[in-house]
Amino acid sequence: MSASSSKEQAALNYLPGRFIVFDGPDGSGKTTQFRRLLALARRERLDPCEVREPGGTSVGEKIRAVLLDHDDEPMSLRCEMLLYMASRAQLVEQRVAPAMQAGRPVLADRFVSSTLAYQGHAGGLPESEIRQAASIATGGINPDLIVIFDVDEQTAATRLNPLLDRMEAKGRAFHAKVREGYLKQVRTEPDRYALIDATQSEEAVWMQLLAVLADRQIGCPS
Repeated sequence: MSASSSKEQAALNYLPGRFIVFDGPDGSGKTTQFRRLLALARRERLDPCEVREPGGTSVGEKIRAVLLDHDDEPMSLRCEMLLYMASRAQLVEQRVAPAMQAGRPVLADRFVSSTLAYQGHAGGLPESEIRQAASIATGGINPDLIVIFDVDEQTAATRLNPLLDRMEAKGRAFHAKVREGYLKQVRTEPDRYALIDATQSEEAVWMQLLAVLADRQIGCPS
């Protein structure tokens, strides 16, 4: 077995029955790594449940279209937060909770951590309000691990699609605050979060991710 294959297997051992969130600033490359781990889990027949936010259900995708659309009518921050929570509530009830009950790994592209960073730290909504709404939306279901892909604003800007959605188009100062919000979460809850330097090459980031998952498996009781 090659060194790479060995690291992949060690990481895969952590996945069954886990709820893992991939998160980070726009342009961090988290979705690339998310898809790569999904492909690996499927290849090994772990039957992962793939979800994204906002969206992931028929109801959630309709909410996503409203949230990410450029619109002349301004949306209040509290309305924005509650729409994310509404999409999240449907996602948890319809897909996340049943998958966890079946012992399947759940891999999510964003979750409550995004709301805390974007609408909370960067937007200005009190963290207490977001956490109260999240508790209702998720029914108390929390991720086992939240992986934050950290990237500076300059690097992120070079990776963003020219056709920016409403969230991505908010400007560099806003996204600097988003990054601060993610880093604050990592510092506050190190047991639930893992930080990855996403400024490196795709392969280097992938190896960091495998190491994080393998380390979590080693630290889990047998």
